Amino acid sequence: MTIFEALRISHDRQRELAEKMVATSGDSPERQALFSQLKEELAAHSVAEERHFYVPLLQDDLGVDLSRHAIAEHHEMDEMIEGLEETDLSSPSWLAQAKALSEKVHHHLHEEEQKFFQMAGKLLNETQKSKLSSAYLSTYDEQKAAVS
Repeated sequence: MTIFEALRISHDRQRELAEKMVATSGDSPERQALFSQLKEELAAHSVAEERHFYVPLLQDDLGVDLSRHAIAEHHEMDEMIEGLEETDLSSPSWLAQAKALSEKVHHHLHEEEQKFFQMAGKLLNETQKSKLSSAYLSTYDEQKAAVS
């Protein structure tokens, strides 16, 4: 498995959770569960992705701008999650913020898959793509276990 395949698995999970979350209503157990799952998924993914995808790309001049942009978007999503945590789940404001987060997640993943993966594909050799995948999955699993 390459780093791109490993990342796409989490990306698909993020899209699904975000879409299901914004389809919920009120302070329901379903909304709480989906928000919690998305929050955990984004946290585990961003730590592992930054460490095993963006840090290696920062070593190459061509990867610096894209990596910085992606890491900045991770921080924006973290701030959006903090805003959601501080808002009552039954509030109309919560749903508006959740939709904004879902849009940000979708935008970020689309950008990564359409732009960053192509650039990274040119900068990383086949061995790196495979090794980074293993390292990413290991860190991702550790992060998921830490919040469970």
